[in-house]
Amino acid sequence: MNAPDTLSRWRTPGSSRVPFWAYTDPQLFRRELETIFYGRHWSYVGLETEVPNLGDYKLSAIGERSVILVRDRVAPADVGVDTGLRVVENRCAHRGVRFCQQPHGHARSFVCPYHQWAYKLNGDLAGLPFKNGVKDGDQVNGGMPADFDVKNHGLTKLRVAVLHGLVFATFSQDAEPLEDYLGPQVMPWIDRIFKGRTLKLLGYNRQRIPGNWKLMMENIKDPYHPGLLHTWFVTFGLWRADQRSRMVMDSHGRHAVMISRRNEGGENKTVTAGVSSFKANMTLHDDRLLDVVPEPWWRVPDPSNPGAEIVPTVTMITLFPSLIIQQQVNSLSTRHIVPRGEGAFDFVWTHFGFTDDSEEMTRRRLRQANLFGPAGFVSADDGEVIEFSQQGFDQWGEDGATLCELGGTGTGGTEHMVTETLIRSMYAYWKKVMAI
Repeated sequence: MNAPDTLSRWRTPGSSRVPFWAYTDPQLFRRELETIFYGRHWSYVGLETEVPNLGDYKLSAIGERSVILVRDRVAPADVGVDTGLRVVENRCAHRGVRFCQQPHGHARSFVCPYHQWAYKLNGDLAGLPFKNGVKDGDQVNGGMPADFDVKNHGLTKLRVAVLHGLVFATFSQDAEPLEDYLGPQVMPWIDRIFKGRTLKLLGYNRQRIPGNWKLMMENIKDPYHPGLLHTWFVTFGLWRADQRSRMVMDSHGRHAVMISRRNEGGENKTVTAGVSSFKANMTLHDDRLLDVVPEPWWRVPDPSNPGAEIVPTVTMITLFPSLIIQQQVNSLSTRHIVPRGEGAFDFVWTHFGFTDDSEEMTRRRLRQANLFGPAGFVSADDGEVIEFSQQGFDQWGEDGATLCELGGTGTGGTEHMVTETLIRSMYAYWKKVMAI
């Protein structure tokens, strides 16, 4: 199936019914890469703490392009202004080789194995073999043309912005400043977790999920499913439909925050009756998995109600197009979406804490991380239903569409979780930016 230039096949008004071809069309996916991932959007590439020392690097990705996050030298005059963090494309300027293959490492420079072109950490071309040819008696054989200038043949350099230890990059010189891109509605919830704290890296999970990349963005903008799909959430009360909740989005509808507070009381039968995933008699072999300890930073001034405070136990932040920031009680992680064609994506989890955490809190964060990741007590469900969704889209063809009309067909924030408004808002933005 080929996407038409105008994509006029979106046959219904609004954004509450998403055509199946939005998840399956390969031409449309190529347009998404160029327009969204390589266009005027900021994408997450990693945490500053992952590259603590000069020469430390990690491989990351924006869309399907491999990029390298590396810590470079900082000129004395730029100390305090220049973070020293660079992001360059992992593609040799000579013959296009993806030269860096190790996920993490340390380097004084980057050297392409094919023809030994060498690059400084900032991406500048440092040198290449036989640039001036090879002397043979009184003559010189070969060499680059006289007008060849190493300054014009470095690696592709991306714009970089660092926010509270989160590192973002963009291929676009025209993208708005990062904090403007994120917006004042979402920024307080990022600040709540990260501002004024130094991060401590705890570990990684990664998996490949056979579904369109947008499905994971949808999943974490969807408060409808957690108390229905996830046995762990509904049974042990970490996420139920009657919890005090709020859905927040930026002015474009592309970024969002799902905010909720765990109920202090027991079971509310109105939200568990008839729910097949609720297991009233389920018990844990290790109660420490529910050893939740409130942290002082959970309590913040309520951005929506001046003079009041709010104490969420859960915030799930989706930053379009590729980052999810998870705070689920004491468990903290970033989740990075890396598209692999129209029908699959890699999902990279980076678990973190803070450098001033006690050893007990670090162990608690790691234990609670067992809820998440490829085999997590919660997240394994999400990967499976995303695969099932993609299979359903593939078998139906062009005429099918999803239905996201819980809470109506409009967009906008709510003070409850019985809604699909965040999904509708994302697709309203997606339609606009894709000119649908």
